[in-house]
Parts: sequence; C-alpha cells; structure tokens
Amino acid sequence: MDARMEHLTTTEAAIAAGVSIPQINRMIDEKILPEDLYDTTPIRTFRSDACLLIAFYFETANWLTANARLETIRNARIRCSTWNEWKDCTVGDHNLTIRFSDLWKEVDGRLRSLTEARQMVVEDPEILSGTPVIRGTRVPVHDVAAQVDSGIPTERILKSYPSLNASQVELASIYAKAAPQRGRPRRLSIPGATRISVTKMRLRDSSRGV
Repeated sequence: MDARMEHLTTTEAAIAAGVSIPQINRMIDEKILPEDLYDTTPIRTFRSDACLLIAFYFETANWLTANARLETIRNARIRCSTWNEWKDCTVGDHNLTIRFSDLWKEVDGRLRSLTEARQMVVEDPEILSGTPVIRGTRVPVHDVAAQVDSGIPTERILKSYPSLNASQVELASIYAKAAPQRGRPRRLSIPGATRISVTKMRLRDSSRGV
C-alpha cells in the first residue's frame, strides 16, 4: 500500500510528523517550509513530503543550526522528489551525513495508520444519525478513543465492545486525534519520535553550521 497522502489537515500532519500543531503552523507562519509542499486555501493542508521534512526540521534542532537544516532540506529536495525516493535519500559532505531512511520509516508508518483509520470509519445518516462509527458496527469511534485516552486497558475496552479487535481500538484513537469532535478540546498525544540516522564526526561539527 502506498502510504503517501495528499491534502493532510494540520492535525493529520502533526500526527504524521510526530510534532505539535503549533510546530506545524510555525513551519508556514515563519516560511520555513517550501511553499509547494502545502496549501492555505481554503484551509491549511500538507503533502506527505512536508511531514517528513517537518519531522526532520524539529528532530535535528539540537544538532544543526536553522540555516543548516534549511540547506539540508534544499539539497535533499534536489535529489529526492518522490515519496519512495525519500526512503533512501542521503545528503552530506565529509563532515556530516544525513540519512532520511529511519525517519522516513517512522513517518511512513504513521501515514499508513492514518490511512487505515480513515478507511475504518464511516458516516452514514442511517447509522446513529451520521455519527462517525467503526465500519461494520454501530460503535462511535470517538467513544472508543475517549476510553483509550482515559487510560482504560485495551482488554477492558474489548470487553465493552466485543465486536471490535485490538487494531480497531488503536486506530480509533488515531482517528479521533486526526479528526477531533467539534466542541471538544483538541488533544494531541504523539508517541516519542525515533531519531533519524545521522553519521557525523562529532556533534560539535554541526555547531559550525555545516
């Protein structure tokens, strides 16, 4: 399955990149992200490539200067233009080499989960008046997600909803983060991101803005 997604919402992009919503907005407000990777009309939406580069920008904040990160993004985009090319994309010189492979796998995995979560949920006027439910059931997806967020173990949730399986419970939580109910505070809980592979002489080399 191609995990690439286009037109991700701000919330979906935050999940895919493994960062916060304010960080996502900062990438546009401060003109950090190349303009062709996002759209602002009528709402802010992002390409999957944007999520990878957003993740890179914040993952390497303690290693590279802002200028070095921007230069890396520019150089990487010259070499890598498709989602699959990013998987093996490498940028560097004799002082610092950056490989995007590990980070690509993380973002790709989150994009796949988002796709599965989208496909799992249906809104049918004939089912609970259009309330988003898990496909093939009458179980409201946000009800399941609320239990997950409150810390209830999956085993107990499955006892409450015997028609579900553990994968659906996990995807329900992802869906609810990506599409929070209106009128409820938006909460975004992202698993810790995995560090990208960086081959370097010493971390102090990056302080020179390489």
